[in-house]
Amino acid sequence: MNRIFFILVAAGIPLSVIGSFMHWPSAILFAVYCITIIALASYMGRATESLSIIAGPRIGGLLNATFGNAVELIISLFALKEGLTGIVLASLTGSVLGNLLLVAGLSFFVGGLKYKRQEFNIHDARHNSGLLIFAIIVAFVIPEVFSVGMGDVSKLNLSIGISIILILLYVAALYFKLVTHRGVYQPNNAAQHVEEEEPEWSGKVATIVLFAATIAVAYISENLVHTFHSVAEQFGWSELFIGVIIVAIVGNAAEHASAIIMAYKNKMDIAVEIAVGSTLQIAMFVAPVLVICSIFFPVSMPLVFTLPELVAMVSSVLLMIAISNDGDSNWFEGATLLAAYVIMAIGFFLL
Repeated sequence: MNRIFFILVAAGIPLSVIGSFMHWPSAILFAVYCITIIALASYMGRATESLSIIAGPRIGGLLNATFGNAVELIISLFALKEGLTGIVLASLTGSVLGNLLLVAGLSFFVGGLKYKRQEFNIHDARHNSGLLIFAIIVAFVIPEVFSVGMGDVSKLNLSIGISIILILLYVAALYFKLVTHRGVYQPNNAAQHVEEEEPEWSGKVATIVLFAATIAVAYISENLVHTFHSVAEQFGWSELFIGVIIVAIVGNAAEHASAIIMAYKNKMDIAVEIAVGSTLQIAMFVAPVLVICSIFFPVSMPLVFTLPELVAMVSSVLLMIAISNDGDSNWFEGATLLAAYVIMAIGFFLL
């Protein structure tokens, strides 16, 4: 598999450059860009896996979520530059759905096929549940409710205020997890899961791979954004479907691969930290940063989602909390999350 991803990267990057200069058909360029980004994401996943072995599951999961979401952030910034605020909001929705339902669902399902029952830190699960309710249900729904009857300036001011609060609370949550309460909430069986494992790459090599892959993704993402309009017209896709499904899957490919690999290795603490941690980072950091950055673009982006987007995100949060709050998982719970994702994907496709 690693050899296949190496071939895809070695071929995909030159083809992306050549294709953009020679103005190949948009559909071909769209496919090349997406495949290349996914292949690059596999290197990001392997690098962060090495770093997680060196630094521990929490920091490793945070690094994976951060660099995985870097792809999402880069694509969204270029989309904002082009004035595609609808696609950006839809991609944020897709990231929440993709992480909570697709990534977590595949992780639970694949890991559950190998192990009848997999456990993860119940304290982290409950802590994350509160943050998910705040970030998605409170911070995303409130702008929608209060924006009724507001002008565009008031909507943007409300969104900026909420964005600043989200960023401050996210920083406080990291400080809580990694500093003041690091190691305080440990599972009772933590000692049983301590295994010596050699990282694939050293910390220095893994860091270099991460930054190199991120730079390559940034270049390809800028070109990918320019293909959205023509591809949407050619295949009859709406901007909502492109953002919720296509951009979200491509932008979060790194988390998808890493979380599933970790679950297959029975490292559920890291797998859950990637899926849920990435969702929290999207909602509490990436989305607010995009709102604030949009002030400097021709078209600003208030944090106001459509009703289908809000209902889908709230439903995915409630389902994930109900399934994960007991601190263990199995293949059937993974299948339930995946079924919910497929239902929502069909809905967005038909809108």
